[in-house]
Amino acid sequence: MTARRPKAEKPRSLVVLAAPRAGGRVWLVGAGPGDPELLTLKALRVLGNADVVVHDGLVSESVLDLAPAGARRISVAKRRSRHSYAQGDIDRLLVGLAREGLCVVRLKGGDPFVFGRGGEELEACRAAGVECHVVPGVTAALAASAAAGAPLTHRGAAQAVTLVTGHAKDGHAPDLDWPALARANQTVVIYMGLANAAAIAARLMHAGRAGTTPALIVENASLATERRVVTTLAGLAEAAAHLTGPALLIVGEAMALARAGDGEILLPPLHGEGGAKRRVGLWGEILGVSEVPHFPTLTAPPSVPPHAPTEGGRRS
Repeated sequence: MTARRPKAEKPRSLVVLAAPRAGGRVWLVGAGPGDPELLTLKALRVLGNADVVVHDGLVSESVLDLAPAGARRISVAKRRSRHSYAQGDIDRLLVGLAREGLCVVRLKGGDPFVFGRGGEELEACRAAGVECHVVPGVTAALAASAAAGAPLTHRGAAQAVTLVTGHAKDGHAPDLDWPALARANQTVVIYMGLANAAAIAARLMHAGRAGTTPALIVENASLATERRVVTTLAGLAEAAAHLTGPALLIVGEAMALARAGDGEILLPPLHGEGGAKRRVGLWGEILGVSEVPHFPTLTAPPSVPPHAPTEGGRRS
């Protein structure tokens, strides 16, 4: 018997892993509460250099329009109980795009480090050896209280301000230090708390905060659709039931100064009748230009340098 020859193996496909391209970096940029005029000048400059913009769903179109026309936009919008991307996917996306040599702007509503999970994205970039910069933004609490004329801190009424999240991972009211939050003469700002307003109010009152404590709800802070409701802690649940958009709940004695309604001051056009037609708008006035400016290449060092590896490969 003739021994059978072993079948020849099919050639395996060759996988080539491209080396990271030089020049790629990630910028974690605070887009503010929505009004493009509340962007910082640095945020505007960085956005003007973007190759790709990875943005939250709450970032307004008027802010996104400040990016270069050729910049790629990727929405990673998250809504309550509906996430288009898991956080790990977003982390890998940022790292992967930066390794392609791109200037990646991660545009986040408000400030990247105030309930924006910017810290997790910064850690992911550090772990991957990707250069990462952070540009702070106006967080919604500041915009909401300022527009309503109600200071977050006020002598004799609010010696402290605390920012908390209004929902836990399972969607229920979070497990917070309610007795500490119930102390008088402080302002408590609850982000993402509209759905749990009744439970939050009940827990604060159960912990000792008076039901007569002034409270303010601001929906769509800084936008043309902004709505404000002045109420009390006892009336918080009923007031919240009539609102549906992104909203802040603010509880504290200083909220007695809040104004309901829009309270907007209408400003004249910067450049006469047709001034609003230019996309450059207010930025042209600030920067002294009449057209959308050309932004120079960014060479600033990272605002948060990567941690150096320590013994054993662990990062400090």
